[in-house]
This record gives sequence, structure tokens and C-alpha cells, in this order.
Amino acid sequence: MFCSLLTLAFGSHAQQVVRTMPVSSDIDKYTLKILELALTRVNTSYKVQVDLDQTRTQARFIADVKAGNVELMWAATDEHFESELLPVRIPLLKGLLGHRIFLIHKNDQYKFDKVNTLDDLRQLKLGQGATWADTQILESNRLNVVKANKYESLLYMLDGGRFDAFPRGIQEPWSEVNKIPGLELAVEKRIMLVYKMPFYFFVGRDNLKLARDLEDGLNSIIADGTFDKVFFADPSIRNAVELADLKNRIVFYLDNPNLPPETPVNRPELWLDVKTLE
Repeated sequence: MFCSLLTLAFGSHAQQVVRTMPVSSDIDKYTLKILELALTRVNTSYKVQVDLDQTRTQARFIADVKAGNVELMWAATDEHFESELLPVRIPLLKGLLGHRIFLIHKNDQYKFDKVNTLDDLRQLKLGQGATWADTQILESNRLNVVKANKYESLLYMLDGGRFDAFPRGIQEPWSEVNKIPGLELAVEKRIMLVYKMPFYFFVGRDNLKLARDLEDGLNSIIADGTFDKVFFADPSIRNAVELADLKNRIVFYLDNPNLPPETPVNRPELWLDVKTLE
């Protein structure tokens, strides 16, 4: 009986492992920091274990989370995504991911200097991941989209002239310009797309406890200001806002037809108006 009590006591304090997708980009690093902070605010003890396999596609990770091989991933949302996995509806980037500027070939700025309307932009080709939520948004707004299955393929295709621009979150392209040696890429100077695009944590649909703990932890760090402090202090976000010259960009507002009705659009503390950063 004594041994059984010891086992129960130690088991009650055992850490629960949360396996996540790989961490490679600046957004991944920021998101991991938010994850670790949120999990310190709940009663359960969690240990985050980052997957090291960089080769799996987003579709494969969705399957792995559904199968229980991975507990957690993060991604931009849409109705289909939320039907496959359980979202934690706290926008991790305060909606900033829906503000998109372009990665282009370094010799192609002249194409965008001629763009003054959304119809002008529709004459150019935009590259996107085949399973990404952004792809349907762009297509539903009648933009011309070229698709690929892997992120790195899109960089090679852009360099090779298969399409004209690769829309990225405003904090992303600065580190991607030189991500692959030998590619001649640049950040476009004039244009920004804006649409509602929450970026969430996702867990398996039966992993209710982890979802509740994540939501509670995130709300805790939002309530005491820790979330905003980390967000605004993040070097990739701060530098992107400074580099992007937002106030001088032409903004095209797009509808997001796949925005789930449960999106917390009525919680202003969760969202950012990028104009306030100027």
C-alpha cells in the first residue's frame, strides 16, 4: 500500500509531455515562448518537446496531431482546419499575420510600381502553400495564385520566375530574403494586403484538457500584460514594423470568407491595429 501511495504521489506531479511542431522561423520561436509562458500559469506541469523533423508538411502535421503522435501545432486558421483539429481561439500574433507584404525577385520591383488598384494586382501571380488558409482567401478575392506543397519550393519557384510575389506576414520576409544562398530575392516596397487571419494553437479534438489549460494560460498572460510585453518586444515583430514602412504602403483590404463564426472579433485586447505601431 505504501508503494502504491508513493506511485500515486509521484504520478500526480509527473510532467505531461507536449510534443510540438519544429521551431525554425522567427514566428516559431516567438510562438514557442508564448506557449512556455502560458503553460507556467496552469496547475498541470507540462514539458514542451519540440519535434526536430523539418521535412514534414503542414498536412502531415495535421494528421499527426489527429493521430496523437504530436500534441500541438500552430497555424493560421480557417473553417476546415477547425473541423479537423481543436483550436485555442486566442490569436497568437494579434492578427498581425493577416497583414501581408511581398517577397519578390530582386529585379521585379518595377512590376509593383505599376500597381495602384486591386485589379492591377490581379494581373500578377502570387505563390502560396497548397494547404495554407491564406490560399483560399487570395483566391476568393480573385487573385491569381500558384501553389506548391513545400515552403522552400515556393522560394525556388519565386527565384525562377514561376510567379511574381510570395505574400508573407510583415515580420517574415526580412529573414527569408537570404534564407537559401544563391536566390536573388527582395522585399517589395509599396503594397500590403490586410485581412482577418487568426493564428492559433491547435490540439487533437479529444485533447480537451490541454486546450483548456492553453486557453486559461493565455488569458492569464493577456490579463496581466505579459502577452503584449512579449509581443511588442519580439525583435522580429519590432524590426518588421520599422522596416516595412507601413504608413507609406498602398493597402488592399481583402475579405476572409473562411473566418469561422467563433472567431473572437469582439475582444479588442486580442487584436492589433497595425496603424497604432506607426
